[in-house]
Amino acid sequence: MEPSESKHDEEKIERLRRAMYSRKLSEQLKERPRRQMEEIRPVVGENWHREESEVPSSIVAPRTIGLVRKALWWFLGLAVIFFVGAVVFFVYYFTIGGGASSAAPGNIDIVMTGPSQIAGGDPTQLQITVTNRNQVPLQLADLVITYPSGTRSPTDLSTDLSSQRISLGTIEAGGRRQGTVTAIFAGSGGTATVKADLEYRISGSSAIFVATSNYQALLSSSPIALSIAGNTETVSGQPVEFTITVSSNANTTIKDVLLAANFPFGFTFVSANPAPTQGSVWEIGDIRPGEKREIVLRGTLIGESGDERVFRFDTGTRKNAEEKTITTSLSENSFRMTVSEPFLGLGIAVNKSTGSRIVVSPGGQVNVVVNWQNNLSTAIQDAVIVARLTGLTIDGATVLSPDGFFRSSDGVVLWDKTTTNGALDSLAPGGKGSVSFTFQMPSSEVLKNVSNPSLTITVNAAGKRVSETGVPENLQAAALQRIAVSSDLLVTAQGLYYANPFGSSGPLPPKANAETTYAIVFTITNTTNKIENAKLTATLPAYVRWVGIYSPASEVLSFNQNDSTVTWDIGGIEQGVGVDGVSPRQAAIAIGFTPSTSQIGQEPSLLQDIVLTGVDQAAGTAVNKKLDDVTSDLIRVSKSATSIPAAPDPGFSSTQGTVVR
Repeated sequence: MEPSESKHDEEKIERLRRAMYSRKLSEQLKERPRRQMEEIRPVVGENWHREESEVPSSIVAPRTIGLVRKALWWFLGLAVIFFVGAVVFFVYYFTIGGGASSAAPGNIDIVMTGPSQIAGGDPTQLQITVTNRNQVPLQLADLVITYPSGTRSPTDLSTDLSSQRISLGTIEAGGRRQGTVTAIFAGSGGTATVKADLEYRISGSSAIFVATSNYQALLSSSPIALSIAGNTETVSGQPVEFTITVSSNANTTIKDVLLAANFPFGFTFVSANPAPTQGSVWEIGDIRPGEKREIVLRGTLIGESGDERVFRFDTGTRKNAEEKTITTSLSENSFRMTVSEPFLGLGIAVNKSTGSRIVVSPGGQVNVVVNWQNNLSTAIQDAVIVARLTGLTIDGATVLSPDGFFRSSDGVVLWDKTTTNGALDSLAPGGKGSVSFTFQMPSSEVLKNVSNPSLTITVNAAGKRVSETGVPENLQAAALQRIAVSSDLLVTAQGLYYANPFGSSGPLPPKANAETTYAIVFTITNTTNKIENAKLTATLPAYVRWVGIYSPASEVLSFNQNDSTVTWDIGGIEQGVGVDGVSPRQAAIAIGFTPSTSQIGQEPSLLQDIVLTGVDQAAGTAVNKKLDDVTSDLIRVSKSATSIPAAPDPGFSSTQGTVVR
């Protein structure tokens, strides 16, 4: 059969199959009339065949694949058999065979009985029963009892009892051992756990087997009671005080007791009664039953409002007298303290200025205002405010207060309900107010021998409120303000003709279109504070020439031709320069003045824009001294302060300063 005919027959069969299974086409199929078979039978040859297309050898599975597949099946079967056999062997070995333990820990009962609550410091007895329910004896059995930390020996409280080993020997099959142990437990409010381990061996084995049991009881008290009493609230920077009480709950004397304190951040230890032996550790010594010891601790606590600080205290004993710390703790306690904002907010303003750097001049008037505010939700009764001046001696005659009283005996200004017409009798919650006083700073003459003078104003306030739990009844608040006194730095710039150290030339009075040479001398005096990074600058007018010489050579002077600026790099100016016979700091420069006809009848400037800058080391403030111009009228001396005494150029008259034709 040709391939095309075969494909055609297959298509007809496929169409017929779809028609038979189709819902639409199956109804259209009609029965066809059957045809009669012809009686003539065709002759079919005996030898016939149809040629088949040859299959490529590449898609025929090789014979080796079949062999590998059989080998894998054999290997899988052997693995399953081996696994099943191993499971059977191990089950047999560990249940019936030699691997089975003849003395399993599960067949050993360790029962500990005792009180459900334990009083710390009292001897406590525990009944321990060991029962062997195995079929074989337990050989070389030892009962190891492990106690919680801090447990002490009942015969000597200074001896730490961490564990105990009791030999039971051989416990026969079905045998029982029973005994009692005694210990003194430490702590309170927690749970004491005692662990019992039975270590044993069995015949024919060198291995050590262990059976374990635990016992727990509540600790009702500690052998040492530790309590802390004090205010739970304080103001930052104010003194705090604690009373630590150490008492014995034990029936016997506790020897060589130590107390250790762990202070929080911001706490500064001031004193204690009795004083600590070393650092923050106190040696309390032996405490008899019922005896108490007290330690009063004082210090200051600094923190932000709302901060909570925790003080931790620990009592215990040590192994020997050489130890400096607690080796066995018997009792611990902590104390929490909250930092609150000051009950009375205080602020100090000096000459209407606040802050850490307030500077006043020598001899200047100082106006101090103390502002207060009640920060509590309750009223403050009988408030008292005291201001104290320290550092410099202030003339009491200059201290004045419109609403306070200056007490010259101790140099304080005091305000209370009597001086303020009852304003401080009762401060309402959130109430505000202020008090004030004035005084005068000592003059430069008084301060000339004082190094880095400063004045400190310390304001303290006190009052009372209705006592609340954990808060102080007597209240305190404080504020501090430091006032620095600036150094009395004086500068002069003087023109010289007759006393010119370089020698003068040219007409005097100066003439138009003719050069006259002068010297400009700078003089600096300084009283109390060192001036750092000092520099003096000045500008030469267009009609003034820089001659190019200066004196002394040890000073650093320079001239910038681009902007005609003269610079004296002074550096540091020591205190006391030019005071009490000490030579002042000086420098001189030579200049040439050629006036113009337009300046006839005038007294032109020889040096302009004279400025001295620096930093007051003690006051921490910038120094800026400006001087008037130096003119051809040498009678007038340019000074940073009018009070500076200065003599004019000797022999110079006022008529010699005006430019002539």
